[in-house]
Parts: sequence; C-alpha cells; structure tokens
Amino acid sequence: MGTLCHVGADTELVLLFGGLHLVALLAGCGLFWMFLKSETVAPWEPTDDDEDGGGGGGNDRLREPPKPPRPGGVPLPDATPSAERFRGPGRLADRHPFPVRRPVHDPAPSRTPHRVGR
Repeated sequence: MGTLCHVGADTELVLLFGGLHLVALLAGCGLFWMFLKSETVAPWEPTDDDEDGGGGGGNDRLREPPKPPRPGGVPLPDATPSAERFRGPGRLADRHPFPVRRPVHDPAPSRTPHRVGR
C-alpha cells in the first residue's frame, strides 16, 4: 500500500502565503515590464496650418505686481501689551498677594452609634 504525505498546518500556511507573495511579485514585475515598454508622449507643438500665425491664448503677465508685505506682519486682534511688565529681580508670582483663603472650620463631632435594646 502507498503512504500518504501528511503536511502540518504550519507548513500549509507557509506554502499558502509564499504562493500569494509569488503571485504578487509576478504581477508587480509584469506591470513594471509594461511600464518600461510603454511609448513616451512627445510634447505638443503648434501646427503650421494656422492662417493668422497665432492662436488665441492669454497674457501670462500679471496686471499689477503684488503688494509687498507690511513690516511686522499681520496685526493680531489680541496683540495688546500686557498690563504687567516685570524685568527686575524676583518672581512674577511675588508681585501680587495670593487671595485670602476661607477660614478652616473645626471638624464636626464624631458620632458614635447608639445601640437600642441591649
């Protein structure tokens, strides 16, 4: 009797993905070959059969030159100077006192559970 070749699941996955990669590689090579064999497009040249020697078209020159940018950039709506300027020694946080905190209250008296009926 003949023996059957048993292939494991891991080997089947490797062969399947290897075959898919081979097909994709062949398709890519085929597209690259078609790209290399394609004809190049010649640039357009006007024909000599025009009677007036022209043929429309517009003016490629600008009507007015663009305005140069203003110095300093675009003014921002919130570009007002700060009310505080601090350039001396020390910290900016020390210039203003901290707000007064609420007074600390004594903790509420603790309640002890009272058992009824004992």
